[in-house]
Amino acid sequence: MVTRKNITGRFGSAAAGMLLATGVTLAARRRGLEKARLHERQLELEELAIRRESLRHQQRMHWELLARAIDDPSLAEVIDTYDKDVPAARRRQFFYANAWYTYLFHTHRMGLLDREELYRHLREFFQSPVFRAYWQASGNMRDSLNEASEEARLGRMVDDLVRDLEEADTEEWWVVGNPPTD
Repeated sequence: MVTRKNITGRFGSAAAGMLLATGVTLAARRRGLEKARLHERQLELEELAIRRESLRHQQRMHWELLARAIDDPSLAEVIDTYDKDVPAARRRQFFYANAWYTYLFHTHRMGLLDREELYRHLREFFQSPVFRAYWQASGNMRDSLNEASEEARLGRMVDDLVRDLEEADTEEWWVVGNPPTD
């Protein structure tokens, strides 16, 4: 019997040692996986920050270029694709309306406005006859967009909003249309 106990004890100690080693290995593997996940998340957040900064820079550049076109009609001719019957003063208003639309679009793209909030802001902007005229006059520009692009999808959403506003039988514009839910 002494031999059996001794053998069993040895096997028991070996099994306990193997279990301990397996547990330590699994814990180390889990720590390694968690560390890799955290590193991946950190890289994703850094990439998002770089993307947002790039979008902010692009938006600043867009505004600066449009501001120059608004201030100098000779520069406006470079980007003017509106009907030549549109008076110069109205074209300047269209450039300014475009700056506002682009601002809202990029604010949405950066995640600062969801689609519902964007819709509500645009519903307010479309109370302006100039903004509506801008939207109408820039339709050919939107027609050239890739139909699957985010910009084209939002353009279709705005087209529906404009149609709803035009067909509304109420003066309460703030309730017209169905804001999208994300």
